[in-house]
Amino acid sequence: MKKKYVVFDMDGVLFDSERLIQRCWKEVGERYGLPDIGETFLHCVGTTRRHTRNVFEEQYPEVSYHGFQEGCRELFFGAIEKTGMPLKPGAREILTHLRETGAGIGLASSTRKELVECELKSLDLLCYFDQVITGDQLERSKPAPDIYLMACVALGVEPEAAWAIEDSYNGIRSASAAGMKAIMVPDLLPPTVEMETLGATVLPDLAAVQAYLDGQT
Repeated sequence: MKKKYVVFDMDGVLFDSERLIQRCWKEVGERYGLPDIGETFLHCVGTTRRHTRNVFEEQYPEVSYHGFQEGCRELFFGAIEKTGMPLKPGAREILTHLRETGAGIGLASSTRKELVECELKSLDLLCYFDQVITGDQLERSKPAPDIYLMACVALGVEPEAAWAIEDSYNGIRSASAAGMKAIMVPDLLPPTVEMETLGATVLPDLAAVQAYLDGQT
């Protein structure tokens, strides 16, 4: 059987973290009296800190981005300390299955490397990944294809022979632009005609992804 190569996004795909981050943004946004903060957050899903900062400062030039993010981080890590990082259903199962079947496994997250590795280690997931590529390793954020191209080079596979598992529009655009077979597992953002066109398929959860990949030769 031909070896499979699968590259995962992290937040919103493996970790059920984007809803928590969204709640933090809304709570801190209310303190600052920021209009449409929920909509602004959705424009930042799947992108780097640099891109997020640019979006935020363009939308709210009168507000300190640093102060806003400090408030969000306090809420986020306070919640994680109490309950731990929430895993998406089926996350550990699909990683275990792929490892047992000899697949090459990569991670392509827009989050910075230090935080990615810390969060993966906290849940004993880092060991599943052959390669971890993060947003601070490159200049251009998703939807540019750079992060997925870098992941494929690191894994030693041509992009068209690899799968990407994503939840965000920018993530699907990035993987598709890299030439990969992209699977959307919707989280905060519903699938659109564009996503269905760019990706190989849209699936409801990671259990369905595992079953789908098992059926691919």
